[in-house]
Amino acid sequence: MAKSNSSELSERKKLILKAIVEAHIEGGEPVGSKAIVSSNMLSCSSATIRNEMAELEQMGYLQQPHTSAGRVPSEAGYRFYVDSLVEQYERTTREVGQINRLLQLKMAEIDQILETASKLASAMTNYTGIAIKPKASSVTMSKIEVIAIDTTHFAMVLITSSGSVKTKKVKVDRAFPDYALARLSELLNSMICGLSNDMITLPIIMRMEAEMRDESFLVGPAIKCIYEVMNEIDGGELRYTGINHLLKYPEYADTHQLGQLLGTLENQDEILDLVSTSEGDGINVLIGSESSVKVMNNSALVFQPIKVDGKTVGVIGVLGPRRMNYKQVLQTIGEIGGSISSMMNDEKALTDEIKTKGDTN
Repeated sequence: MAKSNSSELSERKKLILKAIVEAHIEGGEPVGSKAIVSSNMLSCSSATIRNEMAELEQMGYLQQPHTSAGRVPSEAGYRFYVDSLVEQYERTTREVGQINRLLQLKMAEIDQILETASKLASAMTNYTGIAIKPKASSVTMSKIEVIAIDTTHFAMVLITSSGSVKTKKVKVDRAFPDYALARLSELLNSMICGLSNDMITLPIIMRMEAEMRDESFLVGPAIKCIYEVMNEIDGGELRYTGINHLLKYPEYADTHQLGQLLGTLENQDEILDLVSTSEGDGINVLIGSESSVKVMNNSALVFQPIKVDGKTVGVIGVLGPRRMNYKQVLQTIGEIGGSISSMMNDEKALTDEIKTKGDTN
């Protein structure tokens, strides 16, 4: 998130800009000098405030819509506010309890964790929550378990390098003995885990079939299943909750524009590309045209990557109007995202420690 040049603004201009942004976020209407005076934030005359507002407009931080005497923040104004003026949000006891309850959940799949976090972020901010599994460049398997269902069906539990857990049911044409699945599981873990789909070559598959001998017919369906899971995860996934919150804001009163935005969310690709190419580990804030997605010109997207062992396994965030309550949103996304990352990294460290002790015994 690029920082604005705060040296060009006096302290009085900063206070006026902050007051206008927060008043516009709350009311959605242009803000005039009388509103600033009545807020008691500054001990100066209405005329002085009008002059400062005019200068802020000339500098590009404010806009004057139509013929109204009031001003609204521009994208540059919102950006300056987010980078330099936003203060710590006061978290209520109820909100702290919601976050703590989320962290107490012990869920196996990152998909569930992200979706639950998205719902919580939406409920706490009154904006649309998003949960994203970003596009991956090289998904691999970290562990594979094969479990018998009956003599012609087995289940594959696939744990990927991104932390996802997928379970697939496989049917084969011939009956197999119980011991065959243990051998298949051993070969898959030793020969397939750690390889991306383009590295799983025909010679590797043929070597596995030779090792399986009479049960070589199990290899092909198992590899096909692994390919399918890799392709699913490589494509990325976007889920959103609380889309109805957008209807509360006049910015989305135009049904055509709202329809275009919903269509973009439904198609997913543009948002997934946007998030997958974002830089930095912290919170990202994209305001209006800062986003490459055209239909988001009147919106803001705030999101944070969830990292486990240095790798991004997901993203959570919120989507709302440009005049969103950045103070609350930044605090909410930062706390939820940071807490999930810490929880998952602690669990991975514990798992690695247990595995290491097991290997040495």
